[in-house]
Amino acid sequence: MRTHPHLPAGGLCLRNVHRDFVEWHRGRPRYVLWAIDVSLPAVQSRIDAAKAHLNGLLLGGYVRQPHITLALCGFPGIPPLLPDAFGAAVLQRQTVALQQSPVEPFNVSIGGLSSFASAPYLSVADPSGGIEHIRACLDAGSDAHAYTPHVTVGLYADAWPTDSVRPRLTAFAPCPAIPLRVTQIGLLAYAPSCIGGRLEHLASYDLVEKRLRWHGTAIFASD
Repeated sequence: MRTHPHLPAGGLCLRNVHRDFVEWHRGRPRYVLWAIDVSLPAVQSRIDAAKAHLNGLLLGGYVRQPHITLALCGFPGIPPLLPDAFGAAVLQRQTVALQQSPVEPFNVSIGGLSSFASAPYLSVADPSGGIEHIRACLDAGSDAHAYTPHVTVGLYADAWPTDSVRPRLTAFAPCPAIPLRVTQIGLLAYAPSCIGGRLEHLASYDLVEKRLRWHGTAIFASD
């Protein structure tokens, strides 16, 4: 039987709600993160199947594209006045660290259904450790919680008893691994006033060319 270590027995899921988290974003329109874009048909199909399987448990309106979060950055600003701000100097350090790293394109695979207390997800296998190497370059080791690479399926709509959710997860059909070749990572953003909203692609870092390319106007005036 499959286990779900992030969803302990005898507990409750975390309830998510639709509201404007103004006390967090303070009117700032973008929150930035590094991630691997995995929005491929096979991955989306598995997410759709998982959502259907968990019908009735998930918050509506989750439309974020499939991705593997690598590092949370913050709210971009010049100058970065608040502790959760993300400035040009940090991005420059991250880019230089990536360029000086021996990290090359690597393979990952997307697996079956599991869950955190707040959200169900598809598991991610990283046999060569490429994700951890990149996270070290991005200085992501200070995240508050233990890192588990994953692809979020959705968000729980209520504080469901975990003892009732775990059998639903286990009953999801066994999934063959979906292999993916990672050749670039993305600098992405979302509107913090909208939970589960779509991601905006700001830039991509190519692991072969070791170069950051903006997809539009750079987020810092100095770039």
